[in-house]
Amino acid sequence: MPRCPHVVVVGGGFAGLQAARCLRRENVRVTLVDKRNYHLFQPLLYQVATGGLSPANIAVPLRRILNKQRNCETLLAEVVDFDLDHNRLLLADGALEYDFLVVAAGASQCYFGNEKWQIHAPSLKTLEDASVIRRKIYFAFEAAERETSTDMRKSWLTFIIVGGGPTGVELAGAIAEIARETLRYDFRHINPSDTRILVVDSEPHILSMYSERLAIRAANKLQMIGVEIMNCCRVCDVQNDSVTIRDSNGQTSRILTKNILWAAGVSANPLGRNLAAAANGDVDRSGRVVVDGYLRMGSDNVFAVGDMACVKNQSGHTLPGLAPVAMQQGKFVANVICRLVSHQALPPPFEYRDPGSMATIGRAAAVAVIGHREFYGFTAWLLWLTVHLFGIVLFQNRMQVLAQWSWNYLTFSRSARLITGVEHPRIGNGTEVHDQAAH
Repeated sequence: MPRCPHVVVVGGGFAGLQAARCLRRENVRVTLVDKRNYHLFQPLLYQVATGGLSPANIAVPLRRILNKQRNCETLLAEVVDFDLDHNRLLLADGALEYDFLVVAAGASQCYFGNEKWQIHAPSLKTLEDASVIRRKIYFAFEAAERETSTDMRKSWLTFIIVGGGPTGVELAGAIAEIARETLRYDFRHINPSDTRILVVDSEPHILSMYSERLAIRAANKLQMIGVEIMNCCRVCDVQNDSVTIRDSNGQTSRILTKNILWAAGVSANPLGRNLAAAANGDVDRSGRVVVDGYLRMGSDNVFAVGDMACVKNQSGHTLPGLAPVAMQQGKFVANVICRLVSHQALPPPFEYRDPGSMATIGRAAAVAVIGHREFYGFTAWLLWLTVHLFGIVLFQNRMQVLAQWSWNYLTFSRSARLITGVEHPRIGNGTEVHDQAAH
């Protein structure tokens, strides 16, 4: 009896999980390898970072998702390199042989060569990142409440978000709602609505992937809720208490702040460079591996998909790192593997079918593009809610998120406003603080 081909999938994100699930009825053995034991619904990660949702609302154990797929097993392991000559995946604690390899290791945040800024300006790619940002946001108000220096208090209540893409815009809108609604009556020595929120973006408009018309409407909405937008500006220095910004005229300004959040650009997982080296292939400027029309890397049995693959559309532009792109690629590669296993002709090369894109910009407001139609405001927000709700893998999680969203919308409440995982830093000089017991 012939041996069942072994398909190893690296990464339990949108692309990897889709590839594994699409092989459920095929005569193959699937092993999904990930260094985390859960699938993360990243589009809603900013809501965990701002206390609107809990981590368990958007993260589902991979074993729970795949427990009924009898031809699939899940391994909690870290991939460190590739031995393509001998069809082996090298792990931190061993090796794994394969017949087909699908690498979907995702992406990480890009600091454009200034990784030292990361300690002061956390990004938002993982649950750990979301926990750090949530801690940073809510501790800032607590610190401002105890601060007696006017300048220091302003610094604690100033939030600078670097990057005007969907993540930066969503964070800005959520923080504005926290300051003006959620925390409105919670403090005695500060007015949270005094919070200053700035979005710094190098493009002429925020949400540059959308039309100028939608971008301007989104900017107007953000400004209505108190968000300042600095277009055509770049960050040239980040310190623990300030950001230095250079505008289009070359003029620099230094803004005092204790709260810097990074939402500017991504780079492929470092494993991409290892894969390219093993396959004698190339990577682009963002570290994404260059693949052919069948998403292959170097040989007929090695594929790269999702955020770590450089794939161009019919116009010659590189496809963005979006969930629909990753899921379509995962499904396509699964189909290619099935045809190779059954010795059938390959399908036509991969072609992305754009289902549209959308971003929320605040309470009951969003922008969306579906086909050639543009939506803005409440209608776009309803579309955003529906698409994201049904994008969550498990029905149980969908219902939890729907219930939480409904309650948040009615009450402005954010139930996960927790400051966890850190010792409280000293505030001011550690001596001149309000006597809380006296109040």
